Amino acid sequence: MTAPYDATTVIQRYDGNPVLAAADVPYPATLIFNAGVEKFQGRYVMIFRNDYGDDYRGRPKAERDTNLGLATSDDGRHWTVDPQPVWKVRDQENRRVYDPRLTVLEGRCYICFAMDTRHGIRGGLAVTDDLRHFEILSLSAPDNRNMVLFPRRIRGRMARLERPFPIYGRGKPEAFDIWYSESPDGRFWGETRLVLGSEQVPWCNCKIGPAAPPVRTDKGWLTLFHAVSKDESRPLRTWHEPPWNKTYSMGLMLLDLDEPWRVIGMADGPVMVPQAPYEMDGYRGSVLFPGGMILEDDGEVKIYYGAADTVECLATARVEALLDLCRPC
Repeated sequence: MTAPYDATTVIQRYDGNPVLAAADVPYPATLIFNAGVEKFQGRYVMIFRNDYGDDYRGRPKAERDTNLGLATSDDGRHWTVDPQPVWKVRDQENRRVYDPRLTVLEGRCYICFAMDTRHGIRGGLAVTDDLRHFEILSLSAPDNRNMVLFPRRIRGRMARLERPFPIYGRGKPEAFDIWYSESPDGRFWGETRLVLGSEQVPWCNCKIGPAAPPVRTDKGWLTLFHAVSKDESRPLRTWHEPPWNKTYSMGLMLLDLDEPWRVIGMADGPVMVPQAPYEMDGYRGSVLFPGGMILEDDGEVKIYYGAADTVECLATARVEALLDLCRPC
């Protein structure tokens, strides 16, 4: 799969990639990826997923575990990791918390996350003022994940994108879609509407889902999403079994400012596809998963993404160039 435009002129990978890897973490770490990134209290902050416990190359899965770590930066490129993880969940019902997404709303930092439980995968929302203590506001019914919170209220309500993953309801495995919900307080969610069906993305043949929290522009909410293509005849590089055959690429759409369940623009094809060595080779090769997007005052957009489910990376673009890719729908 190739992008229909020159990625080197639209989105540029940072020369210093990856910006965070297991070797940068001062406690047991193996896979550092799918981080949420924001500007909070005068600095860049990153909460990252850390899968650890073995080398992920075929040893018993029971030895593995997950926690969330914190890194901070003055420039968004060079990161310092806290000496200890900041959040881990493991009890009789809940197995782990992972895949954080950060949004600053009204001066507080909110974290969307996935929670593996004995009875399914739940999507959650928590709030923190110090990035070390997290108050869980809500957990969805199974199965739901990939939630991202908008950085402003919509008609006085908190708003989010999410990706439930029904098997029976969609009629085929992994035909998953992007939905919108809203809440008065972050605890009670409803007014759910379909945003984008996977069948509306012709350049992928599998599931789609939210990626980084949306960025507000004068033209609409600029929104990355992940889209998956599956080819069982083409095994990809992987550290694990069974063979891996899914390619994760980045899509881009523009949502209406006042009715963000309406797609008003979309790029014709993927805006970024796996190409670099650190994106092609890892625990799951050929995977790009954006979890943070920051619009700077000068119009630069920083895109933070997990690569190969192994490291965390950075790419940059001009906001005008990204908006130009979103053709009216």
